[in-house]
Amino acid sequence: MDKTTYFFGTSVFGQLISLIDSKIISKSATECLSDRYIKKFTTKDHLISMLFCSFAKCTSLREVSGAMLGLSGKTKHFQLNHIPKKSTLADANQRRDAETFGKIYNKLLLQYGHLLSDSRIKDLIYKQIEIFDSTTISLFKVILKCVGRNSQNGKKKGGIKVHTIINVDETVPKLLWFTDAAKHDHILLEKLKMDSNTIYVFDKGYNDYKAFKKFSENSTGFVTRIKDNAVYETIETNEIADNIHCGVLEDVIIEVTVKENSSESKLKLRKVRFYDRVLKREFEFLTNLFEMRADLIAAIYKLRWQIELLFKQLKQNFPLKYFSGDNENAIKIQMYCALIANLLMTVIQKKLKRSWAFSNLVSFCKIHLFNYIHLMNFLENPDKDWQKTQQKEWQYSLF
Repeated sequence: MDKTTYFFGTSVFGQLISLIDSKIISKSATECLSDRYIKKFTTKDHLISMLFCSFAKCTSLREVSGAMLGLSGKTKHFQLNHIPKKSTLADANQRRDAETFGKIYNKLLLQYGHLLSDSRIKDLIYKQIEIFDSTTISLFKVILKCVGRNSQNGKKKGGIKVHTIINVDETVPKLLWFTDAAKHDHILLEKLKMDSNTIYVFDKGYNDYKAFKKFSENSTGFVTRIKDNAVYETIETNEIADNIHCGVLEDVIIEVTVKENSSESKLKLRKVRFYDRVLKREFEFLTNLFEMRADLIAAIYKLRWQIELLFKQLKQNFPLKYFSGDNENAIKIQMYCALIANLLMTVIQKKLKRSWAFSNLVSFCKIHLFNYIHLMNFLENPDKDWQKTQQKEWQYSLF
């Protein structure tokens, strides 16, 4: 009987774990003192267990523990030294600082940044474009402040809000903050780094004239949409050149009033009105980029859709509907591990020459998590063995 040419000495899960350098885990654990006084269930064991939860789409700690106990004797390939019981994993999720996993994620992002980055946009504009937004993830337990409608059992759902920043040339989060769902999005504006080489893109939910003034004072660009009830005065109308996209209907300089404590001041901004032929509707953009082409401002804002696609990708492909803990720290750990799993799958996707949809990759790895096949070789040419078998059967049929 012919053996598959894809057989490999390490399972698919082991190959995914091997993308994480052990030095990154140990360094992060040292920085956060997460292995202090720990004898058995180390940060590395904890990370691997929670990554298993993400890749296998487990919905409870009992499911994680039970599934991993069934792998007893086969854990060497994916570097797990201690298989946790449900109580061990629950205690670790509650006590081990979630920031340890945040540091691991950030170090991995730094390691694989060259694979994830696409510098074509930056080369065109000569500035880094960063998009920020937030998404609310509903919980089925009252852990944080309640949000949303009542569930069928009559109990209120809890919620956690994930505030995210991504570089436009990358498809994974750059920075994250977690708050309860009732917290206003403006908290993110306070954490932004002002940089003359950066343009921030965000939706009109973040409209704050005091923040816009701060952007302008620090020579930091921004592009957003103006609120429908915005009060302003038009002070100058810019001429729309013939080489500008015909969707640009208006390009004006406006002046808004900024109220700070008991004082008021005036701030000049630029408003661009643009008609989108695809969506068949008008948009009004607000920016402090006075020298940039009006149609380019509209194009920059359109890039904001990337962060919406990221949120959709995370929620659809990783277990973020049912949480494996009843405390805030456990939820953060699960979300960081989902982000790490998302990053690892994105690295695999970027390395492949063959085009694979992200959701198909995640589903494939879930099905073959503990099969011993060479992941990259199989994904590059999944039909190779089948075609070889069919060719032999055809040759035998001739005789």
